[in-house]
Parts: sequence; C-alpha cells; structure tokens
Amino acid sequence: MGKLKQLWHILPLRTAGILSMGIGIILLWMMAPASSAASPADTLSMTLQDAEHLFLHKNLLLLAQKYNVAAAEAQILQARLWNNPNFSFTQGAYNPETGKYFQTGSTTGEEAMELQQLILLAGKRHKQINMAKTNYRLAEDQLYDLLRNLKFTLRTDFYNIYFMQQSAKVYQQEISSLQTVANAYKVQSVNGNIAETEAVRIQAQLYSLRNEYVQLQNQINDLQRDMWVLLQLKSGYILPQVDTQALASLSPMQYPLSSLLDSAYQNRTDLMIARDNLTLSRQNYGYQKALAIPDIMLGVGYDKNGSYIHNFNSVGISFDIPIFNRNQGNIRSARSMIDYNNLQLESAQETIAVDVSRALQRAEDANKLYHSIDPEFSDTFERLAQQMLINYKKRNISLLQFLDFYDAYKDNILQLNTIRFNRISALEEINFVTGTNFFD
Repeated sequence: MGKLKQLWHILPLRTAGILSMGIGIILLWMMAPASSAASPADTLSMTLQDAEHLFLHKNLLLLAQKYNVAAAEAQILQARLWNNPNFSFTQGAYNPETGKYFQTGSTTGEEAMELQQLILLAGKRHKQINMAKTNYRLAEDQLYDLLRNLKFTLRTDFYNIYFMQQSAKVYQQEISSLQTVANAYKVQSVNGNIAETEAVRIQAQLYSLRNEYVQLQNQINDLQRDMWVLLQLKSGYILPQVDTQALASLSPMQYPLSSLLDSAYQNRTDLMIARDNLTLSRQNYGYQKALAIPDIMLGVGYDKNGSYIHNFNSVGISFDIPIFNRNQGNIRSARSMIDYNNLQLESAQETIAVDVSRALQRAEDANKLYHSIDPEFSDTFERLAQQMLINYKKRNISLLQFLDFYDAYKDNILQLNTIRFNRISALEEINFVTGTNFFD
C-alpha cells in the first residue's frame, strides 16, 4: 500500500488512469484479508476463560458478597449460644449500728446475692437457629445470583467487543484506502485532470466514514471500561481471542424446551431466593407465635439480714403474664409476609417459564438467520468487485455507482458481524435464564 501511495505523486497520470488506480486500490482493500489494527502498547489479549478467571478472583462486588455470606454463617453460631446467667450482689453502704461504711463480716450488716438464668420456652432457640440457617442460604443464593448477572454481562461484553473490533477493522481499512484516493483526487482536481465534484464526493465519503468509525470506537471504549470494572483493571486495551469455529458449531436446537425449563427451575438463583424468602417468612411466623409465650427466669438467692430470718436462702421463678401484649401485631404481619412471598414465588416461576421460552425462540431465530447466510458470500462480492472495476474502466458505470457498491460491501460486512454477535448473545441469554452453562 505504501508503494501505491507513492505512485500518486510520481506518475503523470491522466484522468482514466487516475480513476482506475484509485478503484484498484479500493479493490485491493476489498480482496485483502482483514489484518489486525495497530493496538496500544498495553494491549491485553485474553480468552473468555482468562477473563472469567480474572473476574472470579478480583471482582469487588463478588468479594463483598462473600463477606456477607461469612457474616450470615456467623449468625448461626450466635443463634446456638445460650443466654448468659445473671449474677447480682448487694452490699450495705452504711451500718448505723457500727457507724461504718461498706462493712463486711458484721452480724448486723447487710449482704445479698442472686443468680438467675433465662430459660427460653416454645422452642425459640431452635427456631432462631433455623432462621439463621435460612438467612445463610439466602446470602449464598444472593452471591450466586450476583455472579449469574455479572457473568452474563462479562460474557456478552466480551463477545460484543470482539465483533465490534472486527467491524472497526473494516472501517480502518476503508478509511486508509479512501484517504489515499482522496489525496490523489485532490491533487488531480487542482491540475484540472478530473472534475472537482468527484474529489468533493470522495472527501465527503471519507468524512462520513470517519464519523461512523469514531462512533463505533466510542462504543468499544465504553464496553472496555465496563470490562475494566468487572475485571478490576486500571487500564489496558482488551483484545478478545475467540474460537469462531467452535462458536459456529453451537446450536440451540440440541436442547429441548423441557430440558431448559427443568434446568431453570433447579438452578435459577433468583428462584432460589424467592424460595428462601418464603421459607424464612414461614419460620418467622412460627417464631412470632412462640414469642407470645413468655419465657421464665429461674434464680437462687442469699440474703444475710434483709429477710424475716438471718441468712435467708431462696429459689425463685419469674415470667411475664401475657394479658395485654401477646405479640398479636407481629404475628399478623408475619402471616401476611407468608402470603406475599408465596405470590412472589409463583410470579418468579411464571416469569422463568416465559423467559426460557422467549430466549429459546430468540436463539433459534438468530441461529436460522446466521445459517441462512451463503458461505460463499464474501467470494461472490469479490468477484462482483472485479466486474465492477472492468465496467468502470469501460465507463459503463459512474464513480457514484461504484462507491455505492463499495458502501454496500462495507454495510454487509458490518451486518454480518451484528448477526454473529446477536446469535452468540442469544445463546448466552439461554445460559442466563436457565442458570446453566449449556453453551460455554
């Protein structure tokens, strides 16, 4: 390409020769294999497995949720602990008979002590342990649901970046080739060898391509920043490495709807969360009913001179009398939460059925569209490009007609990348809605 650029400045070309060479350069671009664009020095080349490994070990949201799971596990230990006994000691501050303060050992001084232990009734301790265990399962399911959502974002962003980068290469090659033609046309237009309108048309086309390329690159940069957050990277241009042959062999038709639904009902973490919430609300209802039954306080005591006899020893029991407060409000609230969470569970189950059905249909449609593309499409376009060049040399078509064909080639390549990404995105959605890596 560098030698071709030099020829524009050293050969005294006439109009037909100029046009033929310009179109020839374009054809060289159209028929040449796509080459990687110049990448930044801090390019991070990685496979999807590399990205997922980095994600699992560095993502701060996952790490934070793991601490939440550990905290919930510690609450199980706390629920198993018995209440501490209570000990009290009373010492007379002043003895009027002896005139001494805080006197001990006197037969007339006062000393008393008491030891008490709270006894929980109605299985409250056991119910608290069960609720703590359910909260632990809930925290675990919330962790895995966060993982499911973030992993879906990571994988779709990974593939989106890859296919956008393939589209960016088309723009880079087209802009480079068209810039060469535009420079030559500008010189020859000044010399009067070609019409100024043709030079302006080429320049306008170039501006349009550059604007489209900048917009595409902005989208890629936004996805790159999202990946930085997911992978906890401070910088670096991520260059995804994708096995396109392995992707092409994937098919949603290999899994029937019934298998996908069964997997979703077993593995969807948001459904597990709904089940945990229902279980927790039922446990809380039982616990609130148990709170209506008062606990008892058992105690033993000793009083030296404060009772009807010296050295009084006693045992005692105390409890609240449930006359006014029988925990009625909390019991009613807990019962309502059972109904609420039961409806939430039913809604989640219905939503999953719809999600899986729609995801499978979308994947099948995207797969059919992908496989409807003629494998010889690119070769056919190259052959037509050569014919277009011959027709242009014979002046059977105009420059604008050739540029329209040029645009059609670019648009079709971009559309192909979009179709490929939509297909992979649809397969990833099946993984997401079923909670299972059917397509990995």
